[in-house]
Amino acid sequence: MKAADMILIHHLRIGRSIFTVWLIEELGLDYELKIYDRNEMGRAPPELKEAHPLGKSPVIEIDGHTLAESGAIATYLTDYYDPQNTLAPARDDKAARLTWLQWLHYSEGSAFAPLLIKMLLARETSMGGAGSPLLGMFSEGEIALQLGYMQDALGDKPFLLGDTLQAPDIGFTYICAMAERQGALDAYPQLKAYMDRNMARPAFLRAAEKTGG
Repeated sequence: MKAADMILIHHLRIGRSIFTVWLIEELGLDYELKIYDRNEMGRAPPELKEAHPLGKSPVIEIDGHTLAESGAIATYLTDYYDPQNTLAPARDDKAARLTWLQWLHYSEGSAFAPLLIKMLLARETSMGGAGSPLLGMFSEGEIALQLGYMQDALGDKPFLLGDTLQAPDIGFTYICAMAERQGALDAYPQLKAYMDRNMARPAFLRAAEKTGG
């Protein structure tokens, strides 16, 4: 395991890429930030497409490569720059690795879609639109399903996979924060306490300070 070359993080403010910065802070890696601001419609500026064709964030440049997608970034970084297995199980521990991978990708898979739908419906109604009752019912039911599943999985543990924070906790915290912004976390006190603990970690606070929150 060699030290990483300088990492360049393309960070879009008010979005998920702060959680990639948090991950890199937890790993103690050196990095630079290129920060982008959203336009008046809440969209990323066109300049972000110079980093990646989709014009979305997070995107990192590392070791001569450009890498997008939060889960792929987390897998790459923990595979190559986490020799002590602080944020991921050893690659030859198949059972632990399977569980870790499931939860790593869960946050941007099953958990994310209903919260995105609810966010878009709220944005539509704020602009004078009527919204879709069908999509509203679907998102509310799915959000309750996912948050209940998350709270059951967390249980009384301090972290999702046991006694120490691992990479899936970062995505889990992202979903909790998104749910809280939408007023959906009040019924899940264990998730709320978990989110508050994680977002009080020094590495998260450094990420928030450097990115401007």
